[in-house]
Amino acid sequence: MPEQVESAEVRAALLRLRRSTGLQVVFGGLSQDGRVIRIAELSGAVTPALRGLAVSTGSGLGGRCLALSRPCAVTDYASARHITHEYDRPVLAEGLRSVMAVPLVVRREVRGVLYGALRDALPIGERVFDAAVAAARDVEQALAVRDEARRRVAEREEMRLAYGELRELAPRVSDPELRARLWAVCGRLESASGTRPEPEGEAPAVALTPRETDVLAMVAAGATNAVAAGRLGLSPETVKGYLRSAMRKLGARTRLEAVVSARRAGLLP
Repeated sequence: MPEQVESAEVRAALLRLRRSTGLQVVFGGLSQDGRVIRIAELSGAVTPALRGLAVSTGSGLGGRCLALSRPCAVTDYASARHITHEYDRPVLAEGLRSVMAVPLVVRREVRGVLYGALRDALPIGERVFDAAVAAARDVEQALAVRDEARRRVAEREEMRLAYGELRELAPRVSDPELRARLWAVCGRLESASGTRPEPEGEAPAVALTPRETDVLAMVAAGATNAVAAGRLGLSPETVKGYLRSAMRKLGARTRLEAVVSARRAGLLP
């Protein structure tokens, strides 16, 4: 699910870029290891030549972009001298000449690349370059938000596990003073994190679907319905539907109440 949502962010950014600039072809992808980008999202392509292409650091225009962690461009891909040419066949099969590549960098780590291209050997103007960089920043922000959400969820889970171990350990301690101190620590953890022991076999009072959780996470990050729709690859009406459903389950009357209730229930970081 996280990979699908992140790919949707890339897809939405590429579509916005193509609509706003007139670039004939836009494409891009994300990395799982920081060294290889796999092209998974394309718009405007007339052949399948680029889909699934694995771009390695240092190879081709995208690889140069990865290595330098900055935007790069060529006016005529086939004759460009400052890039290597491992990917000439798929690029030329798509008929691309002028190509630009913009890295997606989150906390100094390259996470992907966005490309824009023309089928003529024309310089890519400053306005188009700026739009591509802005599109990359949008994706970077969304990735950073999701990274932070996952980090907080992991921290919360670690705290929950530690809390459970302390509750299991405390009754076994024979020293009354030490036992009391352990219970006091449990109490502080409860106050700090909202952690509460759940009766065995009892499910949480509220259960949101993955999409409802994604929409609420976007709302918690300050996104409007339209922005959330673009980043999740959904329509605004679908986002509204998920949000209404989540609000109903949480007994919330407003978006803010829904976020607060979800956090109290441990459904959001």
